[in-house]
Amino acid sequence: MLILKNARVLDAHHMDDDGRYSIVIEGDRIREVAAGDVSYADATVIDVGGRTVMPGMIDCHAHVVASLAHLGRNGLMPNTFAILRAIPILAGMLKRGFTTVRDAGGADYALALAIEDGTIEGPRLFTSGKALSQTGGHGDFRERFDNSDPDPCGCARNAGAIGRVVDGVDEMRKAVREEMRSGASQIKIMASGGVASPTDPIANMQFSVDEIKAAVEEAHSHQTYVMAHAYTSAAIKRVVALGVRTIEHGNLIDDEGAALMAKHGAYAVPTLVTYDAMNRVGATMGVSPAALEKNRSVHTKGLEALEILKRHQVKMGLGTDLLGDMHQFQSDELSIRAEILGSAEVIRQATQIGAEIVDRAGHLGIIAPGACADLLIVDGDPLVDITVLGGQGERILGVMKAGAWARLESL
Repeated sequence: MLILKNARVLDAHHMDDDGRYSIVIEGDRIREVAAGDVSYADATVIDVGGRTVMPGMIDCHAHVVASLAHLGRNGLMPNTFAILRAIPILAGMLKRGFTTVRDAGGADYALALAIEDGTIEGPRLFTSGKALSQTGGHGDFRERFDNSDPDPCGCARNAGAIGRVVDGVDEMRKAVREEMRSGASQIKIMASGGVASPTDPIANMQFSVDEIKAAVEEAHSHQTYVMAHAYTSAAIKRVVALGVRTIEHGNLIDDEGAALMAKHGAYAVPTLVTYDAMNRVGATMGVSPAALEKNRSVHTKGLEALEILKRHQVKMGLGTDLLGDMHQFQSDELSIRAEILGSAEVIRQATQIGAEIVDRAGHLGIIAPGACADLLIVDGDPLVDITVLGGQGERILGVMKAGAWARLESL
């Protein structure tokens, strides 16, 4: 048993509470959160000295196997190489205080299991398997002059591949069933054009109504949900009405689209830092000129989308969607959002709402009896200065995942 004493607790239920608490941890769970001091025989006690203790953060949109900035080339790497390159990406996320990550295409059950059993270090993963794309969609990385089979040698199943191409209702059903059989936690579809793919304008709507219905029905039959890459309001309204649960990116949403999301209880997962990072360093990291031009078209609109979503009270999870060496900018998503939404709301998005998105409400993203012991000890007050959660975790003195220290500095 472990007791963290003299802690300033910061979570969705302790935003305006400057009291000092003791957090009692037993195994991988929080047993008790009590004002003042508590004592248990044989318990180890750590005095955190009034520092902030908050839940581990949740990144609801990442690509942990995307070690190259050119999205399509990740699938061409040998499997062993792709996985080995993912290991430092995962370790970096955990060091930055992200104890849970929902992978939006690429990571598989084996990688999640390797983290769970301690073979490698990283956040717990909720994997989507391979994201599903139509021919010519956001997961089809062939250039216009390339008329070859999109996957002649089965490379879409490689460890580094982000997605796979499927067409038609029957193929969609089979693909969803295959991803679920292989251990996916949720299903990812590409429902509009994208930045990193070469032949699909942002405004494209992808997959037919019947294909999307099939994906949603199959996911529901497996007791899970569909997350959809979608930029424009037209694409968003279409998929939300068909039962898609989370909208990824959503930069070009309007009031009508946000109102429909609120009506259906759909979540938004904006990923603003990826556009910021790509705008700054994408050209030096191998991102194509065409992708950079598309990136510019959605960059500033993403900030406007936050205000629209907020106005309609759409719940937002935190996402990053970074590629290659740009993963180092993961925590910048917090400060970008805080400029518009305020620090308290952004912290709620990175914890409590993220837990709702991955269907772990009450277990993750909260400091309460019975919750998983995912905790950060922070040197500073993120409500006053959210940048204490930034960088590479320099101001995060302790990272606990499921009751075990991933990192603990001298307090």
